[in-house]
Amino acid sequence: MSAFSPITVSGVLLAGGQSRRMGGQDKGLLPYQGRSMASHVISAILPQVDDFYISANQHIEEYRSFSYPVITDGLDNFQGPLAGILAVMEQIDSDYLLTVPCDNPVISPQLRQRLLEALLTTGSDIAVAHDGTQLQPVFSLIPRRLQSSLTDFLASGQRKTRDWLFQHKVVEVDFSDQADCFININTADDLQKKPKIRSAIPVLGFAAFSGTGKTTLLTKLIPALKNKEIHVAVIKHAHHNFDIDKPGKDSYQIREAGAEEIIIASAKMMALMRKHHDGLIEPELQPLIQRLDTSNIDLILVEGFKHENFPKIELNRAELGPPTLFKEDPHIIAIASDKTDSHADMPLVLDINNIPAMVEFIEQFIFSWNS
Repeated sequence: MSAFSPITVSGVLLAGGQSRRMGGQDKGLLPYQGRSMASHVISAILPQVDDFYISANQHIEEYRSFSYPVITDGLDNFQGPLAGILAVMEQIDSDYLLTVPCDNPVISPQLRQRLLEALLTTGSDIAVAHDGTQLQPVFSLIPRRLQSSLTDFLASGQRKTRDWLFQHKVVEVDFSDQADCFININTADDLQKKPKIRSAIPVLGFAAFSGTGKTTLLTKLIPALKNKEIHVAVIKHAHHNFDIDKPGKDSYQIREAGAEEIIIASAKMMALMRKHHDGLIEPELQPLIQRLDTSNIDLILVEGFKHENFPKIELNRAELGPPTLFKEDPHIIAIASDKTDSHADMPLVLDINNIPAMVEFIEQFIFSWNS
């Protein structure tokens, strides 16, 4: 590889285990938040790699349905992730393999970047993620040039991933600021857990029942925040079928003709429209946050998504009864109401009609996000 050749990285989904703690069910194919865990991992890792492979020893046709090459390791009795890694090494031309497990649906969007930077700056052979508490050996960046070393290791009867990794110069890469990216689903109860939203930019939601006035409040808050030179992005959940395009427009005709995605761009604005083929799967907040260009954003405000785990203000109108969402959601940090009476079990109560006071609270929230 010359000094000017681009470094190529193949993503590898490791799905070759026996899933004993999940009763033998294939963990990568189990549903998590409306779709399979493997689907979550693939969506998160694809933007970070040049091509993608799946290492699997069972349910081959199901994994092929993702439309990426499925490679079996050819060894009996589930020999572990190293066997799958070697099988992929034998069939690709990339410089590196970026490995991720099928049972970790939350993947850092900086996984490749951090591992590759650490590997290159330290001159190490292999880069491995560390969550601040323990090493995560299956989140590794491994050069294909170590294929013969791995072949010899497995031929000797050894199988432990850590033992082979540390035969080489390894750099442990700090992901302690993203420790929740290593949630590892092992039991049926784990499937029900909602991960905490991850974002370098402060994220604050407004949760309420329909008719409480979330949008009305946002249209008052956003100009007031802008006057404080706080640049805001907004993500809104729609509970019904909606369309931002109009019949008769060129873009509408193109979409109706069958285009899966359309980008409309001008000097002042850009819009992306993507069709969802399964209308039963609700959108998730984390992938939407990752789509934002946050280079000039100080705050992400969210309307809806009240069942996800991120800081929120519950909106309340006295005419609709007392606030209730905070009793079930520990992520509600304040209540904005037109009735400012508070009780010992309630979070801070803000006057929903006092926009300057709410802006001051949000400023303090932004300051505390990464402190």
